[in-house]
Amino acid sequence: MAGPHFAGFDKNPASPMSAAKASDRVRRRIAAQADYRCGYCLSSERLTGIRLTLDHIIPLAAGGLTEENNLWVACRPCNEFKGAQTRAQNPITDHIVPLFNPRAQLWHEHFEWSARGTHIVGLTPVGRVTVGALQLNHDLVVQARRQWVKVGWHPPE
Repeated sequence: MAGPHFAGFDKNPASPMSAAKASDRVRRRIAAQADYRCGYCLSSERLTGIRLTLDHIIPLAAGGLTEENNLWVACRPCNEFKGAQTRAQNPITDHIVPLFNPRAQLWHEHFEWSARGTHIVGLTPVGRVTVGALQLNHDLVVQARRQWVKVGWHPPE
């Protein structure tokens, strides 16, 4: 598992743009654009009660910049499992495939909810590698989703 991401921490001091920390105004705007849901697993900040983090779609460690077009919101588990990854191996073809980009791609084109609404199913190579790399169906989150389904709060529309 990759370590936590710390916004504004620059692993490449030669790149002053990557060291910039996104403003609270930018974070709020992106969270509103995402409807306060993680770009990867769609967990709601309002449901979990845990503030979403700003995710660098192309991580700082991979040369990404702290610019709005490279930022989206993610829950802490998705952000930490993603770490510095930008691509992963497709479990069906063994090809290396980019991870899902929540800013540029539509979730429903790459994923769907299982019949019970507790698991995310990858529909495309991008979806499948993202499910695996970000551990979108790890035990703790599936247990939480089961409870949310019981009371009608999940899956999100």
